[in-house]
Amino acid sequence: MELLQSALDFFLNLDKHLFTMIVDYGVWVYLILFLIIFVETGLVIMPFLPGDSLLFAAGTFCAGVIGQNGETASLNLFLVLFLLIVAAILGDTVNYTLGKKVGLKALAWKIGDKQLVNPKYILQTQEFYKKNGPKTIIIARFVPIVRTFAPFVAGIGSMHYSTFIRYNVIGALVWVLSLTLAGYFFGNIPIVKENFETVIFGIIGISLLPMVWEFINAKYLTKKEK
Repeated sequence: MELLQSALDFFLNLDKHLFTMIVDYGVWVYLILFLIIFVETGLVIMPFLPGDSLLFAAGTFCAGVIGQNGETASLNLFLVLFLLIVAAILGDTVNYTLGKKVGLKALAWKIGDKQLVNPKYILQTQEFYKKNGPKTIIIARFVPIVRTFAPFVAGIGSMHYSTFIRYNVIGALVWVLSLTLAGYFFGNIPIVKENFETVIFGIIGISLLPMVWEFINAKYLTKKEK
């Protein structure tokens, strides 16, 4: 329970924690950011890391953030973009490979009496694939949880690697560039800084819209057409 509270606190106060990390760890922060994005996209058992909000926050610090004591914490924009795009591409590639090699077996793994990967998430991602095809690799980048399972399911479904890697690279570029640059240009606007927690929830809400639309479409609109 304490671990969950710590994770929630980090998630909701990304700006404060990231400021402290940059001041305390210096260049090592680049590695930490790389690993968070890589793990979220690369390991199917870690779908709850703060991908979207982390990109926005990182972009904000690329523009420079001044703390209460006048100390400035900043990151190099081009280095952040390069590292996080690479992390996103590598993460999805690892996830795809895991899905292709051990996917079906992994779905049956259990910890105690609980299945390692909740079948509900896999089903949601499969439905997303049926509606959107290979472009799901791009769309899923902006959908929490689905983002983690999409490449894994692509591997299970034996999507051709050349198709997968093309959409993987495009998706990583669009995802990282859009959210990081949004943070860079808008993160230091006073109203955004003063309401950073609300902005984070807003980013999450917007990123969930594709899944909400698919749910409404499948549950109500499709039934009416029938």
